[in-house]
Amino acid sequence: MTTALYQPRQVSQSQWVSLRGHRYHVRQWGNPDHASANRPPLVMVHGWMDVAASYQFVVDALKQDRWVLAPDWRGFGETTGPYCDHYVFADYLADLDFLLDHLVGDRLIDLVGHSMGGNIAMMYSGARPERIRRLVNLEGFGLAQTKPEQAPARYAEWMGELKALHRGDMALKTYPSLNAVAARLAKTNPRLSQDKALWLAAHWSEPEGGDSNAPAFRIRGEAAHKVISAQLYKVEEALALYQNISAPVLVVEASDDSLSQWWKGKFTLEEFHQRLKHVPQCRVEVVPDSGHMMHHDQPDYLARLIESFLAD
Repeated sequence: MTTALYQPRQVSQSQWVSLRGHRYHVRQWGNPDHASANRPPLVMVHGWMDVAASYQFVVDALKQDRWVLAPDWRGFGETTGPYCDHYVFADYLADLDFLLDHLVGDRLIDLVGHSMGGNIAMMYSGARPERIRRLVNLEGFGLAQTKPEQAPARYAEWMGELKALHRGDMALKTYPSLNAVAARLAKTNPRLSQDKALWLAAHWSEPEGGDSNAPAFRIRGEAAHKVISAQLYKVEEALALYQNISAPVLVVEASDDSLSQWWKGKFTLEEFHQRLKHVPQCRVEVVPDSGHMMHHDQPDYLARLIESFLAD
């Protein structure tokens, strides 16, 4: 028996924006004419090894009529640009700044970010507080504290991984079919229904060489994203950015406590909550029966949380 694909209630439109040597792909839902001071453009930014289409289920669950914009970050999805053998985190902030200039001008926005995107959203909102009306951070925890004495080993590790990348040792796995891609997504996220997994697989991957009859499907993400950052994560800098956020902030966590699963005690949820005390206006909510990909697991519940917060 063949599983039917998920059917979006709101169909996105694609647009491309040229900026900083990249051709950025941006998904758009809703009508720009419906944006207002009380319902400004809603910008949603995705996480590591994800794509903008990942927000489709939450957008479908929104009851308010919103103009929603979601870019594929550089090196992900349908955004294209020059070859990179590593990615610098600050570039995401600059890309977002350029995108907002092009897409919304000087209007305030409501900003939602998941995981890596949530971390970007927090940092950007501290660097450009005047652009943000409301901020929603979905499991954008940041990273564990580092110490300066870790720098020699970190630079050595970074150079070693660059060599591994150029040898082809860090290539992303390919899959023989879209069904296999969907199975991979479901393995990572067991709450993901098959119809949604199949729909996501078509956006999260593409046939190699662009041939729909190709025997392999590749993830729409560059292997260079696997290369460790040469720069240590400086908590003091993150806290300075947190302190400079002027917008009300909603931090949303999954009931599964994915932070503990990743860091094995090296960085805890309690430590993250201590960092959040530096955010002037912040509250924390938990989505029940959900993992890190909460926007897939509980899109209706999450949409209600977001809409209630944005309407405050």
